[in-house]
Amino acid sequence: MRFQAVVLAATLLLVVMAFFVPLSAAAGKEAKVESSFDFESVNGWRVISSGSGATTGADIAGTSYTGQRSLHLEADQNDLLVVEKGFAISKEEKLHFKMSFYVNIGAGVPSDLNLLVSPSTKVVDHDDDDTDFKAKTINERAGDWSIGAADANGWRLVTLETNITTNAATVMYVIIGVYDGTSINVDDVEITIDRVGTSGSTSITESFRKFVKSMGIVNITVQQVIMLVVACVLFVLAVRFQFEPLLLLPIGFGIFLANMPIFMGGEVTTLMGEEGFLYFIYKWGISEYGLFPLIIFLGIGAMTDFGPLLANPKTALLGAAAQFGIFLTLLGALALGLVDVNIGPVNLSFDFGLAEAAAIGIIGGADGPTAIYTSSQLAPHLLGPIAVAAYSYMALVPMIQPPIMKLLTSKKERSVKMEQLREVSKIEKVLFPIAVTLACAIVVPSAVPLVGMLMFGNLIRESGVVNRLSETAQGSLINIVTIFLGLCVGATMSGELFLKFSTIGILVLGIVAFSFGTMAGVMMGKLFYILSKGKVNPLIGAAGVSAVPMAARVVNKVGQEEDPTNFLLMHAMGPNVSGVIGSAVAAGVLIALVG
Repeated sequence: MRFQAVVLAATLLLVVMAFFVPLSAAAGKEAKVESSFDFESVNGWRVISSGSGATTGADIAGTSYTGQRSLHLEADQNDLLVVEKGFAISKEEKLHFKMSFYVNIGAGVPSDLNLLVSPSTKVVDHDDDDTDFKAKTINERAGDWSIGAADANGWRLVTLETNITTNAATVMYVIIGVYDGTSINVDDVEITIDRVGTSGSTSITESFRKFVKSMGIVNITVQQVIMLVVACVLFVLAVRFQFEPLLLLPIGFGIFLANMPIFMGGEVTTLMGEEGFLYFIYKWGISEYGLFPLIIFLGIGAMTDFGPLLANPKTALLGAAAQFGIFLTLLGALALGLVDVNIGPVNLSFDFGLAEAAAIGIIGGADGPTAIYTSSQLAPHLLGPIAVAAYSYMALVPMIQPPIMKLLTSKKERSVKMEQLREVSKIEKVLFPIAVTLACAIVVPSAVPLVGMLMFGNLIRESGVVNRLSETAQGSLINIVTIFLGLCVGATMSGELFLKFSTIGILVLGIVAFSFGTMAGVMMGKLFYILSKGKVNPLIGAAGVSAVPMAARVVNKVGQEEDPTNFLLMHAMGPNVSGVIGSAVAAGVLIALVG
């Protein structure tokens, strides 16, 4: 007990010392905090370059113009005027540089502000208007620029803040200048140079405060907290209820990672920032090239047997009919995009254009990779909600489809037993993927990436001569890509993008798309039932949505509820696998028309 008390007292003492006693991080050295100091000036402000028409209207000796507003720089067309101030650097340093000053554009000159401001050899050129800088890098990156709005007298605040690394024993020059017919007045020049991680000592107090400042709990926002709760909901759905766990678990963790604030380089960012590893995976796998959905389709093709479709080709029409939900939902999304209602202080609006509506509609195909690929091409900002909706409703097939199937069919129709399918030869199975890819390239070339990878995966399966490739495609390859695909989809779901009314609209339209796709397939099945004089069970039309093989299993289960000896699984697989092709073709059509 006494030992614990001593440890507690020592801990409290160290905490107090960390806040009030600036201890040296290097033993035996006196504490020295170096912040916001100027290095030794090599010279005062001086003109270093000018053309024939460049003039300065005031003495520019000194380091500041506070309150004077007397420094006038003017350059005629194709002329240049630069003033500089040098600072001596005795050794290699990592520095944080910040400069601010006020400018006032001279009368009678164009509104373009052609301004040179930099440490060392950095040049910034402002071409188009007076609010946006474009950087021209000579031998260092240009830093972060901002320019404020003009006050009543036309003065604007210009700031530059950046990190730089100097060489040993050198002089860093700071320049302000104008060129090409520009005239400005300069006032209140302030320059601050701090060390960023030098060999000198630093205080425990400062280190501890920086550590606290970098903690996630200090920087997290309410939106991010809500998204972390959403991630936990997906964890529950995946683990407890096993709703598409292969995707919802990685998606949930991607949300988790993307909504945790990270303090890097003096700024609060996330792993989806430009320096975050999730951003690079997302960039290469989804946003720029869409590789992940294509590789997933390769694996799906390697796992799919198109034999039931080849044995009864007319069932492809059932798969085509089930895509009706895609185009109906597209129209619904366009209609929802017209909503713009103010309810008190809340504006209820859905910014759905044609591209967004097409991306949302593809949810009706019940194919997650297709939905991801289409949204990445047409509406990448909606990728997260669309992917979650697509995979969530795929997982809910056993709950969504049976009520619709029973509502639209009679007990007699559900009890129909179908004839056994014929055996499909190997040559048919080998030629099928080649023929489908060729036909797709001729009719809908924009669908070739999806259909082509699906058919290639099926070809290596059915050829029987590359078993290692087939096993890899349907095993380790698709599993690895599924991990990264899920993480990237979740990483796109930041609070500011996901917590909108548009997300609710997408979820509602998703269930509408899925329901109407099922209804259209069943109605086409009823037509088959009538035309075949009762030989086709209309339930198999519900399998036309491409949730393979879950939709076919649901059809088989509903059929056996009426007659336990009725086996519809293989008959339902025909429209089921044709739905995969149909959704991919529909995606290609939408990308061709809208993209």
